[in-house]
Amino acid sequence: MTAAFWRCGGTGLLSLMLAACGDAGPPEPPSGLRIACATEGTQLAQNCLVEQSEGQQGLVLTVRRADGGFRRLLVARDGSGVTAADGAEPAVVRLRSPSEIEVQIGRDRYRLPARVDGAAGA
Repeated sequence: MTAAFWRCGGTGLLSLMLAACGDAGPPEPPSGLRIACATEGTQLAQNCLVEQSEGQQGLVLTVRRADGGFRRLLVARDGSGVTAADGAEPAVVRLRSPSEIEVQIGRDRYRLPARVDGAAGA
């Protein structure tokens, strides 16, 4: 069977397979909204990315950390805030300004843009 493999163009196929294992160049930079975050109690830094997706429960924000970890947050349908979409620890939401909230889950903190209704007159 090995001889048949080489007679039927096995060297070309093998070359293609080996070429596919080579360096494909730098990976695409991740896309999303960059936010300030502090993981495991560290200082806040602009090194987390937020991606949005629509799930069965509504709008889900996936916050990707620099260490490869992530948190998923479910945006309340009435716009009142976010909750932890999974995991055992609840999300604690604090209003920082009319345009920003801070979400804390365990020792991790995330600063997200927000719109507070009725804040324009305040």
